[in-house]
Amino acid sequence: MKKITLLSLMAVFLISCADKTQAPAAAPAPILPVLSIKSSDAVTDAEYPAALQGTVDVEIRPQVSGNLEKIYVDEGAYVSKGQTLFKINERSFREQLNNALANLHAAEAAYLNAQLEVDKLTPLVQNKVVSDYQLKTAKASQKIAAANIEQAKAMVGSARINLGYTNVTAPVSGYIGRLPKKQGSLVAATDVEPLTNLSDVHEVYAYFSLGETDFIKFKSVYAGNTLGDKIKKLPPVTLILADNSDYPQLGKIDMVDGQFDKNTGAITVRATFPNKNGTLRSGNTGKIRLGVQHDDAILIPQSATIEMQDKIFVFTLNKGNKVNKMPITVIGKSGTDYLIKDGIKSGDQIVLSGIDKLQEGQVIQPEKSTAKVALVINKK
Repeated sequence: MKKITLLSLMAVFLISCADKTQAPAAAPAPILPVLSIKSSDAVTDAEYPAALQGTVDVEIRPQVSGNLEKIYVDEGAYVSKGQTLFKINERSFREQLNNALANLHAAEAAYLNAQLEVDKLTPLVQNKVVSDYQLKTAKASQKIAAANIEQAKAMVGSARINLGYTNVTAPVSGYIGRLPKKQGSLVAATDVEPLTNLSDVHEVYAYFSLGETDFIKFKSVYAGNTLGDKIKKLPPVTLILADNSDYPQLGKIDMVDGQFDKNTGAITVRATFPNKNGTLRSGNTGKIRLGVQHDDAILIPQSATIEMQDKIFVFTLNKGNKVNKMPITVIGKSGTDYLIKDGIKSGDQIVLSGIDKLQEGQVIQPEKSTAKVALVINKK
């Protein structure tokens, strides 16, 4: 019995040692989707912060001093060109007009007297009854009387203008801003604060800035011999609103500033958007999305890239189905895709997903992807 037991223990020991020396089975290569790169034409988007302004933004200010007698509009109201907005008390200006008219009538009467004197002396001088000196004096007085009439007419005209200024009207159609002055307030042309602001927003201007580098690219990408030619041939641009939605109407770039701002090193560009429904208002902010056409270009999904230490990498597939981590240069975006300048080329294969667990030189089982992705390589 002891021999049998000893033999059994030895058998168990030998089996245990054999299990420990046996190598573990290798894990199978992961099956991952792979995309073959092909170049094609593509459009990428660049976005720039923009500030919106009505085609006309004016301050409504009084041009005469007086008490604000009536306010005919409310804040935010839409008004038409020529519509009365405010009424300044006109009594003093009405009296000034009456006084100017009285002076005009007096000047006209003085002219009639001077004319009568000339008419009386003319035959007397012709008959040599009186000297011509008296006639010359009478004609000089007549000219003075005529000048007084012109001066009086000018005073009447000035008084009428001032009286008209008591009705403050809208110079353009648009929307009324805040009304800081209330009925009964004393207003004057020298006031720091205007009566209100008026914005004509049937069209709006979106102003955005390009840095020197972006401006050089801007001029090199688009066709045209001069900047004016390039502006005419520019494609429509999209306005992205504050909630990241796209404004439904496309705009057109129609102005590039004549010089760079010395403080910011940027140049201002203007795009105009239609705004018939009044959706946009002066003071709105957003972004301008500017499309750039690329020929023979490469776009890859952002999901197929990994970012490490401010560098972006993809995993390319080599012979033997081994992967290599390859740095790429990204020069733009188009939706969820990256525009690639270099690092990969047409004909290369990249791993589309599962890249967060891949290691350099790891073997995979490639699965051809059916995704349609355009790749962009800029022409040199």
